Amino acid sequence: MPFLFEDYCLDADRRELKRGSALVAVGPKVFDLLLFLVRNREQVVAKDDLLGAVWQGRTVSESTLTSHVNAVRKAVGDTGKEQRLIRTISRKGIRFVGEIIEEKSPANGFIADFNTASARRSSPSTLAECPSVAVLPFRNLGGNVEQEYFADGIVEEIITSLSQIRWLLVIARNSSFTYKGRMVDEKQVGRELGVRYVVEGSVRQSEGRVRITGQLVDTSTGTHVWAGRFEGRLDDIFELQDQVTASIVGAIASQLERAEIERARRKPTGNLSAYDNYLRAMPHLHHGTLEAIDMALPLFQRAIQLDPEFASAHAMASWCHVWRKINGWITDREQEVEGIRLAQLAIELGNDDAVALTRGGHALAHLAGDLDGGIALINRALVLNPNLTAAWFLGGFLKTFSGDAETAITFFKRAMQFSPLDPELFRMQTGIALSYLFAGDFEMAASWAGQSFRQSRAFFAPMTVVAASYALAGRTEQARKAAEHVEKLNPAFCISRIQNWLPIRRPEHLASFATGLRQAGLPD
Repeated sequence: MPFLFEDYCLDADRRELKRGSALVAVGPKVFDLLLFLVRNREQVVAKDDLLGAVWQGRTVSESTLTSHVNAVRKAVGDTGKEQRLIRTISRKGIRFVGEIIEEKSPANGFIADFNTASARRSSPSTLAECPSVAVLPFRNLGGNVEQEYFADGIVEEIITSLSQIRWLLVIARNSSFTYKGRMVDEKQVGRELGVRYVVEGSVRQSEGRVRITGQLVDTSTGTHVWAGRFEGRLDDIFELQDQVTASIVGAIASQLERAEIERARRKPTGNLSAYDNYLRAMPHLHHGTLEAIDMALPLFQRAIQLDPEFASAHAMASWCHVWRKINGWITDREQEVEGIRLAQLAIELGNDDAVALTRGGHALAHLAGDLDGGIALINRALVLNPNLTAAWFLGGFLKTFSGDAETAITFFKRAMQFSPLDPELFRMQTGIALSYLFAGDFEMAASWAGQSFRQSRAFFAPMTVVAASYALAGRTEQARKAAEHVEKLNPAFCISRIQNWLPIRRPEHLASFATGLRQAGLPD
């Protein structure tokens, strides 16, 4: 039942807040808070009531509660000074004081639902604000009806896996499978289902082998964003299904993010939502230079201002501080403390958000030294989204630092398999290089670190691995040249600060790294 006040409409069923005909962007907790206040407008609502109803009794900080109340006020055009709609009652709580009209639902619910569905199909304006995708049934080209279940099974697995991505709206199987056996026009599907992207593909089986093709289409233009092909044997059909699903989902997720970043770039800067600011920040974070991070952080902060419960934005902002520390750009301890605060908020707000848990957990390990806690958070992220590339490679770093180089190498290779053209590939290559260094394979360590440095010459960390690896392998001249590069990129670098720089747990790994750097000629 919608609630009308002033020129606003709060629709509990659709979970929408509109001003006139325009949607007002609010986060889930902000929406829940406003709805609770409206429904309980006859009484003053105490802090404990809010915590019980909106946060299910979880302990949240006073600042988190205050920021959410302020966000509710902002969403309905109110302020703490004016208190036109939401009034603070000293030492008691808050109350919604605006005049409410409850709009009754139409008597004929079926007709209302039908009209709503028709309007959504005919109007492109109903396109979701967040990125949205429908995975259509894959065509079975082999002609074997008995193998139809294999093609359908792959699509169902892809839908399930994509649904684990927090920022992505995925159309349910029952809706997308209505197109089974039909020739479709991607633009029409986009209009009918209200999605920006469509995934379609085909399956062909022959003589114990199967070939799967997949493509991602932008429904607004009909252009192909991505296309891929996968082949394998049918010896273990379920293992093959898992492998294909992981490969396709990994490719689609990274391509969707890139497509959304390009979409945000094309928007006028005066009309940006929290998510648009987040997307605009991501290429700068991926680029990784000092100037790029200085551009990314304010955009993440702006996203947080627009949506105080945007967990991933908190996590990425905290990770900017991690990157500053890794590169020696942090000038005082206060920046590390701010990074820890942001990471803790990200985890508090996003305990079911794989991106927030990954970046926040990695930040806590680096900035607060909590390796075990960081690993546990990334493990949870991988349960939530087993195809998240960042969780695999940042988890690889934490496994490396904790002393499990063998598992770390597996993590890094999995990440690179998921996203071989990833903008953060140079970070993955540095991580696998460090893992090989700790495993005692100095040639492999130097090779991987060299690949990383060639991709991002402003990143000094891979050069430390090259210098140490060459020195420990007895290649003195190359080690010395690498050390000179380190000193040029980071003149303040010294061996005694390694443990403050990287949370390396095992003394033998720390000693080996320090010995190699010392032999390469870097200062203590």
